[in-house]
Amino acid sequence: MYSLMIHCIPNLLTQGGSQCFPFYTYDKDGTNRRENITDWVLEQFQTHYEDSTITKWDIFYYTYAVLHHPHYRTRYAANLKRELPRIPYAPAFRPFAIAGQRLAEIHVHYEDQPEYPLKHLENKDLPIDWRVEKMRLSKDKTQLKYNDFLTLTGIPPEAFEYRLGNRSALDWVIDQYRIKTDKRSGITNDPNRLDDEEYIVRLIKKVITVSLETVKIVNALPDLGLPTD
Repeated sequence: MYSLMIHCIPNLLTQGGSQCFPFYTYDKDGTNRRENITDWVLEQFQTHYEDSTITKWDIFYYTYAVLHHPHYRTRYAANLKRELPRIPYAPAFRPFAIAGQRLAEIHVHYEDQPEYPLKHLENKDLPIDWRVEKMRLSKDKTQLKYNDFLTLTGIPPEAFEYRLGNRSALDWVIDQYRIKTDKRSGITNDPNRLDDEEYIVRLIKKVITVSLETVKIVNALPDLGLPTD
C-alpha cells in the first residue's frame, strides 16, 4: 500500500485497482459539491484534541501524513492489503497536519519543485541530444545513463527511499519515460517532447528533490502512539 495525493481524477484500474479519498465529492453530473469529511468527524477531532480551530482540511492533511508514517505502514501492512485504512488519534495533532500539508504540496506540485543539482557527463564525440529511448541506472544507482550523449551523476541513495509501491518514485519515472510499443495494438508510446526537449531531464531532478524532502518529512514524523508489539 502507498498513498499519493494528486489533483486529477485517477485511473482506478491501474495496477490492480486503487482506493481514492477526495476532499470533495459530487453527483454524477458534476454538481452538488460537498465535503467528504463530515461535520461529525470534525467534531470528533476537535473534541478529542480540545482544539476548536481544527478544520476539515487539517484533518485531510493529518490523514495523509499518518498514511505515510513508517510505524503505521509496517504494523498494519497486512490489514491495508484487504481493508480500508483506519486513522488513529496521534498524541499530537498539529505536527501531522503540518507535515501532511507539505507532503501534499510537493506531491501535487512536483513539477514546480526545484531541480536537484545532478552533474552532467556529456560525450563530447556526439552532438547534444536530449532524446530518451531507455534510461539505465548504474549498479550502485549513483548514475543514470540518459542516452549515449548524457549520463547524470550524483544521485543520492536517499532518493530511492521514497517508494510508490514496490519501487521508488525515481525508478517509476525511469520505467515510464521510455519508448515502448504495445505488442497487441502496435501503438508506440514516445515520452519525448519536441516542444520541450529537456523536460525529462528536469523531471528527473525534480523527482529527486521531492523524494528527498518526502523522506526527510516522513522520518521526522512524531510517534503515533501505536503499540509496539
